[in-house]
Amino acid sequence: MNLDSTKADLVNSTQKASSLRYALITPARNEAENLERLIQSMIAQKVKPVKWVIVSDGSTDGTDNIVRKHAAEHGWIELERRPERAERHFAAKVEAFNAGYARLKNVEYDLVGNMDADISFDSDLFSFLTARFAENPKLGLGGAPFREGEVKYDYRFASVDHVSGALQLFRRECFEQIGGYVPIKGGGIDTIAVWSAKARGWHTRTFTEKFYRHHRVMGTAKHSVWRVKFKDGNKDYALGVHPLWELFRAFFQMTKPPVIVGGILLGMGYYWSVLCRKKRTMPPELVRFRRADQMQRLRALLMKPFTSRAARGGAGEVPAVSRGAGR
Repeated sequence: MNLDSTKADLVNSTQKASSLRYALITPARNEAENLERLIQSMIAQKVKPVKWVIVSDGSTDGTDNIVRKHAAEHGWIELERRPERAERHFAAKVEAFNAGYARLKNVEYDLVGNMDADISFDSDLFSFLTARFAENPKLGLGGAPFREGEVKYDYRFASVDHVSGALQLFRRECFEQIGGYVPIKGGGIDTIAVWSAKARGWHTRTFTEKFYRHHRVMGTAKHSVWRVKFKDGNKDYALGVHPLWELFRAFFQMTKPPVIVGGILLGMGYYWSVLCRKKRTMPPELVRFRRADQMQRLRALLMKPFTSRAARGGAGEVPAVSRGAGR
């Protein structure tokens, strides 16, 4: 490829990105420690949002003041303040998101995103993502992988169809079709959104060419890493993961920190929920759809040694162990 064609590709990519308008919503509860870093990431973006609503969900630290300072300087940043509350759970996060979403009623946009307050990224992330939506009209939900510290998730062993809830960017029509996020206290709202979109024929994709940094280990805002693994097993059951898929997932987790114990706790959480016959939060039709997909992937994985390696990175995958990845 010559230099002229490379420049032409860059110009076309920028034009595609700028043709789609995006709006963002960030629920933030006592995120003063992280929010400034995120705001600086957004200010540096080559393609900025038409509106970014930061919802202070009963914050009692300096979150509100940080947002007000930057909102005074940048008209596309807005603060939505919600009253203080005692509980911290995922259903409340959806309520906060919906409060920000209501602020977009009179805003013209093509894409809408849910973005956590404890992440940061390079200046071309959103120009890259919006260009991917411009290229594929069937792309309903997209995002990028995250890193925690120096750990980068290995997408050789995960499905790029899943998009982590820390940053999910939806095509507006897709988000409206799935009815937005489902308020579930125990979590999994991002997973249900992904499978709801897939069940309606939309493409979902994590684009591994880019990444963002997650500055707090996912799920540890309230609990230890040990308890998070057990709760991940609970959540896998609640969100319809097939028992055989979970068995492979638990074994694979044993090879990742915390070695051995993490996989044991994950499996215990899942099969404890089976024994207790706990209620599933994912609708039955999505459970069937998800399990059929998992069994297809598992068959592809088991057959992989007997097939050509030319298809490597396509259908097969090891059941993912990272929270929110490869589900």
